[in-house]
Amino acid sequence: MGELRPLAPDLTRESRALAQALRELFDGLEVSVRRYSARRMRDPGTFSRYLSGTRLPPWEVVTDLFTDLAEHRGTAATAEAMELVRGLHRAALATGGAPKHAVEVLEQQLADADRVSRRSTVRGDLLGDALLDRQHRIAGLEVRLGELEAAWNAERARADLLAAARPDVSELLRERDSLRGDVARFSAELLAARERRDDAEQRCALLERQLETVERGERADRAERAAVLPGAAARRERGMPRVLVVDDLADNLLAMTAVLSSLDQELVAVSSGREALKALLDHDDFAVIIMDVQMPDMDGYETAAHIKRRPRTRDVPIIFLTAMGADPEHSARGYAAGAVDYIGKPFDPWVLRAKVAVFTSIYLERHP
Repeated sequence: MGELRPLAPDLTRESRALAQALRELFDGLEVSVRRYSARRMRDPGTFSRYLSGTRLPPWEVVTDLFTDLAEHRGTAATAEAMELVRGLHRAALATGGAPKHAVEVLEQQLADADRVSRRSTVRGDLLGDALLDRQHRIAGLEVRLGELEAAWNAERARADLLAAARPDVSELLRERDSLRGDVARFSAELLAARERRDDAEQRCALLERQLETVERGERADRAERAAVLPGAAARRERGMPRVLVVDDLADNLLAMTAVLSSLDQELVAVSSGREALKALLDHDDFAVIIMDVQMPDMDGYETAAHIKRRPRTRDVPIIFLTAMGADPEHSARGYAAGAVDYIGKPFDPWVLRAKVAVFTSIYLERHP
């Protein structure tokens, strides 16, 4: 595994350009594939396939190469170089096996969410043990305090001796109050850990449903190709409207288009607000727009404002799909910008597909 595999012969132009750029970065490290894979705790076979172009690497693999090369040379990579490779990566993603890569992305997200869930569960168990220990100690102190108070009431004749022992009682009271503070703190931490675990479990469930939807769509695509059915042409002949998907992250675009790919209509995926406005100028048959909020240069709110100012596009419904969650402040701003819905990530694929189907039906009723 010390030598680089040659570039695969059947690569697309975009995948070949990306693989050559990655090989140039890796050559600068002056290290073998096996040694670098061990350094980064990656499978050497998989990393070798990244360099030969037979598999598209996640963007974090590319950023790791830039970081290690900067450390090896003592100089950081230029912004122009990183932007050039980012463009090659996006182009390779757009022309490569999108459903397969979407599955890999979603599986990685599922693994991350599962790791958070397991860590939260372990943390909850530790906090539960600490909480139980403090409660037992408080109970013991309460017993001791009760015994002292009973002795004080039963032996009034020994008031002077018991009065001399009262400082011990005060110390016990202070210790009890300190332990009660520990109980309150541990209870709050335990509640927070359980909430993180529940959030992670919910994220796992949604990501598993996304994976199921993507894999089902991939099987349908294979069946359609086996039947030699020109899917896009058939959809346009039936007059089905388009769906515009806007997100600056290529992985998110892949996940959304993979989830919606089995719908009987054309998906137009763009990576910025300006590209979305241009797509709306080029076509006038969009049934709905699914748009991320957090994007550079022009965010989702600003893009929605431009869309609503144009008479030609003001009636196209907008669904905001964002990782900021369904916080009332953010959702209120989204509705004020003209959105018809506001969905947090990770999204339920069945819910998103159902909403797109509803707006498609409304469009077809208005445009018979």
